[in-house]
Amino acid sequence: MKVFIYPTNSFILADLVTRSGHEPLVIMNQVREKVTSLSVDSPPLNITPEDPNLGLKYAAIEVPAGVRGRMSLMGPMVEEADAGIIVEDTPADFGCSGCNRTNELVKYLARINVDRSKILEIKYPSNDEQMEDFVYTILDFLKTLPEKSETEKGGDKK
Repeated sequence: MKVFIYPTNSFILADLVTRSGHEPLVIMNQVREKVTSLSVDSPPLNITPEDPNLGLKYAAIEVPAGVRGRMSLMGPMVEEADAGIIVEDTPADFGCSGCNRTNELVKYLARINVDRSKILEIKYPSNDEQMEDFVYTILDFLKTLPEKSETEKGGDKK
């Protein structure tokens, strides 16, 4: 399954999802696609003419450009997701995604676009014992998700 993770740039979560046989939907892949694409006309900006319009799909014109820019990358990931892992109260070194308005909007979109039974919301641990529980809880959740061959058979997300 395609698993949306929040924070969207957490290598720890991406690794756990990959090791469990699922595809992590992470910002690093979105950025790689942008910077290696032939459609990028302005390498320092790394945007296409369509990117600002895509950001408007998720955030109004009055919203700061940074929010719309981030949403042009993160919004499609959320829409593509079959499941999700949202970690709350994370420190910046776990995977910071930028401004808090974008973060709240991304989590909101995940909660309304992905079947709630396939979203794990978990608090970031504050000690070693909680860290073990944190990892095992995520791995147990990922085990409950159907394998790729089962999701290819059809059916929708909700």
